[in-house]
Amino acid sequence: MSPHHWFHRRQELAAQPSPAARRILAIDGGGIRGIIPAMVLAELEDRTGQPACQLFDLLAGTSTGGIIALGMAVPGPDGAPAFSAADGVRLYEERGAHIFSRSARDTVLSLGNLLHEKYPARGIEAELQTIFGAARLSDALTDVLVTAYEIVRRETFFFSSAAARQDAARNFTMQEAARSATAAPTFFEPSLVHDPVGGQHVLIDGAIFANSPAMCAFTQVERDRSGGDLVLVSLGAGSMTRRFEYDEVRDWGAAQWARPILSLVLDGVSQSTDEELADLLGPERYFRFQVELTRASDDLDDVDPQNIQALKAEARQMIDDNGAQLDRICALLVR
Repeated sequence: MSPHHWFHRRQELAAQPSPAARRILAIDGGGIRGIIPAMVLAELEDRTGQPACQLFDLLAGTSTGGIIALGMAVPGPDGAPAFSAADGVRLYEERGAHIFSRSARDTVLSLGNLLHEKYPARGIEAELQTIFGAARLSDALTDVLVTAYEIVRRETFFFSSAAARQDAARNFTMQEAARSATAAPTFFEPSLVHDPVGGQHVLIDGAIFANSPAMCAFTQVERDRSGGDLVLVSLGAGSMTRRFEYDEVRDWGAAQWARPILSLVLDGVSQSTDEELADLLGPERYFRFQVELTRASDDLDDVDPQNIQALKAEARQMIDDNGAQLDRICALLVR
């Protein structure tokens, strides 16, 4: 749906979202910084007393946000949510160092990340196996949408529970979706996935086009439910604050730009999406939580215990500073 279409329809909506409004959660990418949106989501679950899969009709995630979105929707043995957002916080805190780990041999063979990806995939794949097991997208307790990018066909790729229920070829495992969503270039090797009917896909992190998946989620809801009302909550994973001065970067080549350009792209995509949706939806229907990282590192893979605690402190401060806004959101989510 075009922005013009939404603007026209928005004039016909009530000043406040209706009780039947479609409730959307979008979670940014950001590697280990995913602990920040996980803490905000844990706060929403704690204040409402309800799991995320009941609070939201659609959970959308990019990269680390994709793990959170899928993790909130995967069913346990009893059919209830297998994990809470607080479990997600503990995952980052306790298992982050396992996900972002490499041996001395890996470092030598890759020439310090110049010849190969920085981390072998075995760490993250082991964690995803533990979290998701054999669960498929069609098993999701609420709709999920996870972004990736197909590098052979050069096209965007979405893991969607709604599509999985309609088309067997789209019913990937949640583990495959999470692995593909987190295949960040230079960090992890691409994900090679075979769909249930034999097709092959080579996928990397969807952050290269949608580090914030909020616009993707909005577009899907508009396409599938045109004419309805909606509320969209967007959770950032902390924005970078380091400066790149002209004299520092003027003579940089590919090797120097490889890692910084990824961070710049991620923040730029998230910021532009935020500005567009704030204008489209207005403050009654769009809520964005993002923090500038003044104490914690903005590196995607800084799993030093001190940095983990700094990230938690950044999130806690943002939560404390936005208590009234969180209360307002909770009132809109619970019905």
